[in-house]
Amino acid sequence: MGKTISFRRVTLEHDLDMLFQWMHEPHVIPFWNLAIPFEKYEKHLRKFLADPHQTLHIGSLDGVPMSYWETYWAKDDVVGKTYDVHPEDQGIHLLFGPPSYLGKGYALPLLKTMVFRLFQHEKTEKVVAEPDIRNEKMIHIFKKCGFAFQKEIDLPDKRAALMYCYREPFLRSWNHA
Repeated sequence: MGKTISFRRVTLEHDLDMLFQWMHEPHVIPFWNLAIPFEKYEKHLRKFLADPHQTLHIGSLDGVPMSYWETYWAKDDVVGKTYDVHPEDQGIHLLFGPPSYLGKGYALPLLKTMVFRLFQHEKTEKVVAEPDIRNEKMIHIFKKCGFAFQKEIDLPDKRAALMYCYREPFLRSWNHA
């Protein structure tokens, strides 16, 4: 890819304005449903930052912020009610903010890097994802990363494709990348 991937934790002070803008991008609106007034988004972000079951990240390429990531413990998330969850399962959400980063082949290397980081927790055997069933591009990227479609599920905000990525096959493919 020729670019350096990095992740850092979201902070309200540094990221609120940027994330608010990203949530209003036409490619983000249909899947995140957070094109809300600034005050409501600030309240939402504060709540998410305070939630111990998840961690929010900014993904960057060559030091330029361009993606938003939520990683979470599935057992404490609504998705954990839709399958036989293991206490160490982790989940992932992501979006690319600036439209200039879309369609350039960045999604897969960033996703692989984040999934690899989640598997650094030695007891995590499975990472789950639940992209909107309409988001065919993201479903395709998850599959290329090693996630397998399990079933369609109903979540409070969407109909989703429940997908699993297992530790051993993923790490084998990572070592051969």
